[in-house]
Amino acid sequence: MAPGGRVSVFIGPEGGFPAEEAQTARDAGLLAVGLGSRILRTETAAIAVCAIVMYEAGQLG
Repeated sequence: MAPGGRVSVFIGPEGGFPAEEAQTARDAGLLAVGLGSRILRTETAAIAVCAIVMYEAGQLG
């Protein structure tokens, strides 16, 4: 991630985003990522994503 870059996070439902919504997001230029086979509760996913983004931005140290 570039310094000063922006990140938007969309946390989907347990079953994932519907294929049409995911395709619309990709068509708009969004990069879809996931946690593999892990399924987190919404409140846990938000904390995990914040930690990942902060790590990638070099802000955890």
